[in-house]
Amino acid sequence: MSRSNGGYLVELGERAIDAQNVVIATGPFQAPFVPPIAEGLDPAVVQMHSTAYRSPDEIPDGRVLVVGGGNTGYQIAEELSASREVHISIGSPQKPLPQRILGRDLFWYLDKTGLIRKTKDTRIGRRMQANEDTLIGSSPRGLRRLGVEFHGRAVEAAGSKVAFGDDTDVDVRTVIWATGFRLDHSWIDVPVFDARGTVVHERGVTASPGLYFIGLPWQHTRGSALLGFVKDDAEYLAQQIAAAAQREPTHLTAPAERRTA
Repeated sequence: MSRSNGGYLVELGERAIDAQNVVIATGPFQAPFVPPIAEGLDPAVVQMHSTAYRSPDEIPDGRVLVVGGGNTGYQIAEELSASREVHISIGSPQKPLPQRILGRDLFWYLDKTGLIRKTKDTRIGRRMQANEDTLIGSSPRGLRRLGVEFHGRAVEAAGSKVAFGDDTDVDVRTVIWATGFRLDHSWIDVPVFDARGTVVHERGVTASPGLYFIGLPWQHTRGSALLGFVKDDAEYLAQQIAAAAQREPTHLTAPAERRTA
């Protein structure tokens, strides 16, 4: 995507669309991340990102290592522990919280107390960002009871062995990388990013007229990247787009769609 004719040219395969306004709504989970150490594993070792995992039936017999101590890693390790010897590698331990409290989902309390709508610039918002890595509905104690063996951060992989930061290693048949995602805005050729590639915006509004983002983590509040609460930011952006349309004449004669050569 690039600037064109006072608006933006968005290329979609064989098509290209001219638009006066563009809202990037690709969400926070775009590019599955697998650490470079994965390249050291032997081809005989089955490895996959957590996005490719479907069920234990698709995992070969033998020892399984799950790399990643977030909710996804815990849930996959728990499911596999019923039929496999499972190990889990965790870099930074996360604080466990129950999924349900007194019969209510945790996010019900965040909604009713207003915490989910605390903005990123408030004192509470800053504290929530600093402690955002939490386990919801899982716990180390629960996994240990199921026989899952814990390890520290995975630092090296060679052959069928994965080594950890505590100078131990484990021989594995399968590795599941529950190592999260990275944002990928490489297809956007508009100067709205800082030196680290982070979007520079104010509640989704960029300095490039007509270019907006929605669904970014902590775009405005804790709920900005959650389907149940993104509507607040959507309403705000709709108001901004409408206000901009009243202030400035449209540069494009009409939204156009054309095929590229």
